[in-house]
This record gives sequence, structure tokens and C-alpha cells, in this order.
Amino acid sequence: MYKLIAIDIDGTLLNDAHELVVPVIERIKEAKRAGAKVVLCSGRPLVGLRHSLEQLGLLDAEDYAITMNGAIVLKTKSGEIVADSALDKAALQDIFAFCAPLGAHLTYLDATKMYVPHEEISILTCKDSLLLQTPLYYQPVDKAPDDIRVAKAMLLDEPEKIDEVVAALTEELHEKYYIVRSVPYNLEFLHKGISKGTALKQLADSLGIPREEVMAIGDAENDISMLEYAGMPVVMGNAAEHIKQLGKFITKTNNEAGVAHALEELVLN
Repeated sequence: MYKLIAIDIDGTLLNDAHELVVPVIERIKEAKRAGAKVVLCSGRPLVGLRHSLEQLGLLDAEDYAITMNGAIVLKTKSGEIVADSALDKAALQDIFAFCAPLGAHLTYLDATKMYVPHEEISILTCKDSLLLQTPLYYQPVDKAPDDIRVAKAMLLDEPEKIDEVVAALTEELHEKYYIVRSVPYNLEFLHKGISKGTALKQLADSLGIPREEVMAIGDAENDISMLEYAGMPVVMGNAAEHIKQLGKFITKTNNEAGVAHALEELVLN
């Protein structure tokens, strides 16, 4: 029996219309009733998970979520943070100094809000704010509070612009930060050493659950670390081939209720 099941959101839990379908909801509730601790594991903040958590019945006192690609682990009901690995203002200024000359649109997030340092806000940033149900504010980097804790700094731009930024990344930046691209229009900068995988290990250790009893389900680059950690890595049918190579089990696509299929085959049977 897998006692801890970590599930990515976009491209995994949700279909391409960003919806939860009935078979997925039912299988996750069954897995929880069977004794498994189901944890949503996402690049989103908690507020961007709230609707899914409500639908799945994952808002009890001892339910957890891994948010911001591993930067913040918290209890879903109370919002109590149990692990926090954030960037400081100096790191934010460093990242902004790299991105600004390239004309890339930077967004940065604390535990509850999104900020943009540019007077012109890209449509992709607005769409992401709506998708994540997270309030968006204009705040220049130099006006950010000195004690700000930045869960992640993120570029939201056309894929061609993100390609340009990726090509310009220096070895020094890679040494300082964990840099990951989860979708073509996105590039994220997080605290070095932080990922979904490190957060999942930390949570599993705190709960006394061995790696062999951990399952992770994902589809994208930012899921690689948790797939590599989990005793049972499950990869979605819609994932790229190099990510499928990490899976011990390849399930159906997110548009075919692949999470439900994986739980039926590996947990509920």
C-alpha cells in the first residue's frame, strides 16, 4: 500500500480545460478512505489549489499540500506553513537585474500574492493570476519590503522569449538558483536545493513514511525531482518521452482521467 501519494496539478490532475473529472475525484477520495495521504504538489500557491482541494475532500486538519514547486509545504485547512524555503530581496534583485535587459516579463510571489515590477503587465501574467485565483499587484522590485520572502520568481512570456532567456542563463545563475520550466511560456527561479522532490522527501520523513511507500504522479519538467524520489513514479500518457522514461508505470493522459487509472491499478486493487 502506498501511504503517501503526491499528485501534480496542471497536465496531471486536471484535464486540458483545467477541470477535475468525476472518476479522478472518486478514486482520490477512495484512496484517502483506504488510508493513503494524498498531497497535491504544484507550482501554484495554496489559493490556486483551494477549489481542487475542496472538490477532493483534502481540507482536513492533517491534510498537506506542496506549493510553489516545493518552496512552501503547508497544512491545507489552517494554512499553517510547515516548511518554507524562500528567496530574499537580494536574490529577487539579482534575478530582476538578469531578466530586465532581456525584456522578459517577471512576476514574483510570496505565500499569498503575485507581484509585477513592470507598469505594462503581460496578458499571460493576467491569465495566470486568474487561473491561480491569486491577487496581482504592481510593485517595483526596489519597493518590495526588505524582509520579503519570495516563494518564487517567474517569467511568463511567449515561448520564443523564454527560449531566449534560457539560452542566456549563466552557470552562475544555475549555481545560485533552482531554475525550472514547467510549460513553454514559463520559467521559474527558486531557492537552490528546493524542488517538488526535496519537499516530498521532507514531508515523507516528517510523517515517518519510507520512500518505498511513496507514489508520485506527474507529467512535466518540474515533476522530475519528485518522480526520481518516489518509490513508485507514475508518468502521465501526455508527458514527453524523456519524462516517461522515469516512470515505473505509464498511465493514461490527463484528458483520459489518467490519475484515476493509476490509482485503480496501483492502489485500489
